[in-house]
Amino acid sequence: MVLPTTDRAAAPSRRQARDITDAVVANMRQNLERLKYSTLAPSRYTVYLHPREYERLEGIVPILQEQTIRALSEELARLNAGSPVRRLVRRFVTDSEPDVRNASDWQVEVLADPDGEMREGDLLVDSELVLPARPELGVGERTRKITTVHTGQLATTREQTVSRSAPSSAAAVLARVEYDDGSGHHSYDVMKDSLTIGRGGIAFPVDIRVVSSPDVSREHARIRRDPPSDRFFLIDLSSLGTTLNGRHVPKGYDEVDGSKRENGLETPLPDVARIGLADTVFLEFRTGR
Repeated sequence: MVLPTTDRAAAPSRRQARDITDAVVANMRQNLERLKYSTLAPSRYTVYLHPREYERLEGIVPILQEQTIRALSEELARLNAGSPVRRLVRRFVTDSEPDVRNASDWQVEVLADPDGEMREGDLLVDSELVLPARPELGVGERTRKITTVHTGQLATTREQTVSRSAPSSAAAVLARVEYDDGSGHHSYDVMKDSLTIGRGGIAFPVDIRVVSSPDVSREHARIRRDPPSDRFFLIDLSSLGTTLNGRHVPKGYDEVDGSKRENGLETPLPDVARIGLADTVFLEFRTGR
């Protein structure tokens, strides 16, 4: 996802503090996870502002955090109360609708943009929801992250689900990635089952941060290892494409209602491979086998 490139004049010169609270509550509604007997709401939110916006609001940030937490609690109560019809049904049917709850205490953090990417008036909200493990499907704990960027009246949303599996061995090097970018030559030892490659940024934490032109997306590709088979797979998350040994791989996401959602498409990685990022930066991949 790239921050919207709308005309600068269209963005407001400043954000009202209540806009931040409203944006966090809206993000919470987008990141609900329905289970069999309840619905989970994310508990942790990080808000990024332009440094001048943050400086203007810095003195009231503790009050803003307190009121945002209050608004989240009120929204949770509203979702649980529902309509008069639903309240009537729940009196007679105990399993009529799952209750909505947050997995832990609310956490709201407000920060200045550290990367200089945001314009004055922009607002970015991140939420993280830890999804329960499903051992029967071979799925461990995962974290779903919803990022919403507000620029003027435009809001864009990006969804990402990341497995939080630990490295299979504290000392094992599973594979190695070598590449050259705008800052020189680099070598990265792969010691975990999932790593993301791209230019990175405040909304795009990456494991391999590439210094390159905007042709390389902030989150361009992901390498995933399947522990049972010890095989690696390549997932394209970019705008301008990813190649494997000179051939383009299918996109690993779909655009759905303005959101970028991964679709499960991935390409097997051979033990030795050349990965191209928008035909701009090339990475040499080699497993430890």
